[in-house]
Amino acid sequence: MKEKSFLQLDAYSHIKERILSGELQPDTLYSETRLSAELGISRTPVREALQCLSQDGYITIVPSRGFKIRTLNNADMEQSIQVRCAIEGYCAFLISKDIRSRKAQRLLRRLQDLLEDMEDAAQADDGHESFIEADHNFHLSLVAFAGNDEFDQIFQRLMYLIRLTSQQALNVPGRVEGTLEEHRQFYEALSSGDAGKAYTVLIQHLTMPINLKAAQN
Repeated sequence: MKEKSFLQLDAYSHIKERILSGELQPDTLYSETRLSAELGISRTPVREALQCLSQDGYITIVPSRGFKIRTLNNADMEQSIQVRCAIEGYCAFLISKDIRSRKAQRLLRRLQDLLEDMEDAAQADDGHESFIEADHNFHLSLVAFAGNDEFDQIFQRLMYLIRLTSQQALNVPGRVEGTLEEHRQFYEALSSGDAGKAYTVLIQHLTMPINLKAAQN
């Protein structure tokens, strides 16, 4: 790997970790120059890393000034959920149609393991972090089944918005238990090959944050 590519990857991972840990706060303008000095590398790989973080939805670049951590607004949340419904709904159809195949059976075993991870994580006192990780892996497994590179790239760009949406929804009392139950219902419908029920449960689950937001307003 070229030195430039290594430095860019290192800068990307470092900045992303600081965003996810909450060290970098929304509504604060951060300097590319200062960040380069903190990392001890030149501005070029930092600038390239910031461009990738912008493309992946983590930050908003302010030309000639710096960057800000992206925040979740209603439009972003609704649009990202709509994209998820379209892609994951299609993937649920593909899986249901092929449910007896070895590939689908491997997926079901993977989903069962992730359900168990979610059950354990529901009891963890870590700000929902382990629960969100298991939840995201559950949904990413559905998308991966399609073997569609475009789907994978779209989800990569949506992951931060999905994370913010999950954090906001899981702060609602009872939502962790509700989310877990919805995953169980989806798994049962999917494993039985009931495409219609699996799709309905999935869409209701994915759109729940929109309904919660509307109920709060």
